[in-house]
Amino acid sequence: MTGRIIVNFTPTGMLPRKRETPHVPISPEEIVRDVHSACRLGISMVHLHARNSDETPGYQKEIYGEMIAGIRAFAPELVICVSTSGRVHNTLAARSEVLALDGPLKPDMASLTLSSLNFNRTASVNEPSMIVALAGMMKERGIRPELELFDVGMVNYFRYLIKKELLRPPYYANLILGNIACAQADLLHIGCMIRDFPEDTLFSLGGVGGPQLAVNSLAIAMGWGVRVGLEDNYWYDEARTILATNDSLLGRVHRIIAAGEKEVLPPGELRARLRLEPGFGRYGTAGTPEAPSPPPAPKLENGHGS
Repeated sequence: MTGRIIVNFTPTGMLPRKRETPHVPISPEEIVRDVHSACRLGISMVHLHARNSDETPGYQKEIYGEMIAGIRAFAPELVICVSTSGRVHNTLAARSEVLALDGPLKPDMASLTLSSLNFNRTASVNEPSMIVALAGMMKERGIRPELELFDVGMVNYFRYLIKKELLRPPYYANLILGNIACAQADLLHIGCMIRDFPEDTLFSLGGVGGPQLAVNSLAIAMGWGVRVGLEDNYWYDEARTILATNDSLLGRVHRIIAAGEKEVLPPGELRARLRLEPGFGRYGTAGTPEAPSPPPAPKLENGHGS
């Protein structure tokens, strides 16, 4: 356990729309604004999703580049993670496009979901060949994976990728709990997943929907990291009578951290622990040569490629 808590801020996600909550940031300007406010409160890292002008999920590197440039103008040390989700766009070309960003726009990390899974109404399809291809491209580009783990089997696949030499320590993982078809916000489920983590793994816990507060509270009490934001839950209360804002969710996490006599882990310290470049113009994993252009996309099995 530690007295410094990783706060992984997830402002947008893929699902919330303005018709459901006016507080969800959609445009790059709105997302940058919420990240700026979050930085003033105190966060360790941010997990970004791109949205198109019609509020649908996007993947284009231009959208990500606009957000990253805006954030680094005021937070050049903040750890930035981008999404490679296949929940909507599931070609390698679309999912990996953001990995081509370079120089001051290069993301430090990128999400990597370690198996397919079902949500309430949709599926996120992550074939083994897709996971391996994305992991290989992240390794080549010097972008550390943010491993997304929804169930115990995904922890086993985490260890499999290490054996395949596609992941290098230190590792960072998010346990995302409470989805209907996956591990629940249950101490036994959480314990089974954490027990099997490789050494040198930093991790955060996030709760989907109602369990968000309970999961965040448990993580803080144990000295683990928290994943928090409107991506996972846009209600402030379990009865769903008060719409949350990103600031209100972060403010509550800060109060719990303070009550536990703990602190937010500063971005610079997280960079050191994850062996990332120091920021301020240098991004990605430390010691990785800057590639002039992205590597060619690996050919996927069964015709599922770019």
